[in-house]
Amino acid sequence: MYKNEKILVGKNSKKEVYLLPKMANRHGLITGASGSGKTITLKVLAESFSSAGVPVFLVDVKGDLAGMAFKGESNENVDKRIKNLNLEGFTFEKFPTTFYDMYGVSGHPIRTTVKSVGFRLLSRMLDLTDSQEEVLGVVYKICEDEGLELIDLNDLDSALSYVNDKRKEYSSKYGNISTQTITSIKRAVLNLNSDSGDLFFGTPAFDIKDFMKYDTNNGYGYINILDAQKLFKSPTTYVILLLWLLTTIYNEMDEVGDLEKPKLVFFFDEAHLIFSEMKDSVIKQLITIVKLIRSKGIGLYFISQSPTDIKDEILSQLGNRVQHVLRAYTKTDEKSILAAANSFRTNKEFDTVEAIRLLGTGEALVSFQNEKGEPDIVEKVTILPPQSRMGTITTEERNELIKNSRLYKKYENVKDEFSAKEKLDKLNKEKEEELKKQEIVKEESKVYKTSKKSKNTLGKRVENKIINKGTTKLVNYLFKKVFK
Repeated sequence: MYKNEKILVGKNSKKEVYLLPKMANRHGLITGASGSGKTITLKVLAESFSSAGVPVFLVDVKGDLAGMAFKGESNENVDKRIKNLNLEGFTFEKFPTTFYDMYGVSGHPIRTTVKSVGFRLLSRMLDLTDSQEEVLGVVYKICEDEGLELIDLNDLDSALSYVNDKRKEYSSKYGNISTQTITSIKRAVLNLNSDSGDLFFGTPAFDIKDFMKYDTNNGYGYINILDAQKLFKSPTTYVILLLWLLTTIYNEMDEVGDLEKPKLVFFFDEAHLIFSEMKDSVIKQLITIVKLIRSKGIGLYFISQSPTDIKDEILSQLGNRVQHVLRAYTKTDEKSILAAANSFRTNKEFDTVEAIRLLGTGEALVSFQNEKGEPDIVEKVTILPPQSRMGTITTEERNELIKNSRLYKKYENVKDEFSAKEKLDKLNKEKEEELKKQEIVKEESKVYKTSKKSKNTLGKRVENKIINKGTTKLVNYLFKKVFK
């Protein structure tokens, strides 16, 4: 809830806890066990950022975030929480929302080009070995040097065949390239293409600036929701898509330093997948982006079950934290609770470890950064209820919103660009035509020589006949004269 130019997240009997917009780009963390209320906290933050005029991007894994597009409704639980928290000025609202879906069913298609993803991220999608990744990098370099535009997987497949045909020539310049490695990569590309990879790669490629939109009526930032109910079943593709988006945002946004509020807030749901699916080299890339992207006015928020799901180098960058209940059944669980407790500044009024164990649904331990950029002492609060609709929306409601979207038809139709495949097909066709011409010339030359040879042979035969005929006549004449 946006109140007095601050984001009210939770309350207790003594205190209101706010997230300061100008500290929101210091990144954040929402953790807790399943069913502890993480999704509600995410919704409250996303709605508040929108109200503050900050666009938001988030992922909807279960389909229960789409309700932000509709005004919330009164019910017994919500009314009780509003009353207990004495929320003056609380109103139910709807928020400007745009839906995206890699499959183009539950939202606008979101796609990019093979070139934009880069060979490192693509190699993770293809599950390549280190040596195969190196060769893929060489193929990318050759395509760049020779003006072969890699847009979709068909372009990449054609480029791999092209490089394989000329591997002896390229090996001396770029390093060893084996047919076996190229064949393995081509097989992986084929598998990805058949597993909906053809939907992720193509044009028109998504313009990251379409996230940075505002409702002209009230100035609210758009809430951009990627429907991942199907995508989530392909965790590697899911992670690659998120990392590609984040990398693109980082590369395309200008340096702005600290602002009064972020330019965009990005939520990483199910963050543990990022670190379980990615190679160390890609994780290092992510760590670098997390450390530097705040200077571009971007806030990143990771949502997972435990702080231990997040790499320490990233965890140290997350200054705003919300911890829901954690349950301990094993020694590993105990360590997770202790690690979560140790990440907060101690509040003398309660034991942090014990509080994490006993938090009720909707309750959380919260610590945000203050004006000086320091973490506040941890507070135990009840999280506010969302202002928008709880739960899912119908297919009819979703489709109506998509058709009325500002982006409708911008990304729906795939464009057939003149890219690597078309260029190589043209070169191959020209080569085939040239070979045909050479073959025709060769055949004509062969016919000419055969014809000339035949002519000469025929001439000799005629000549021999004439000579033989003349000789016979001379012999007959002499014979007649001698024996007359």
